[in-house]
Amino acid sequence: MGHTIYYKTSIHRWEEFLSFIGRVCQGLGYEVAPVGESVSVFPTCSLVEPLLIPRSGEGFVKTNLIEPCHSIYLLILHSVSSFGSVSVWED
Repeated sequence: MGHTIYYKTSIHRWEEFLSFIGRVCQGLGYEVAPVGESVSVFPTCSLVEPLLIPRSGEGFVKTNLIEPCHSIYLLILHSVSSFGSVSVWED
C-alpha cells in the first residue's frame, strides 16, 4: 500500500476541461467540484484520496493501487493533454 501518482498540469482550455471532466465523472459515478482554479474529483473507492487537479501547478494523490480508481485517475490525468499539458509519474 501507499502508491502515489504525481502530476504537473497546465490547462489552457479550462472551461472545456471542466465540462469534459464533469461529464466523465458523472458517467463514472464520481463527484466533481470546482474549487477556484482547481477541480476536485471524489472517487467511489475507499482508501483512495480525492484527486485535486490545478489549472496550472503540481499535485499528488495516494491511490494505494486500488482499482479501478487508480487506473481511472491515470486516464483522467492523461486526458488533460487534450486541453493543455500534463506530466504524470508514479511511485
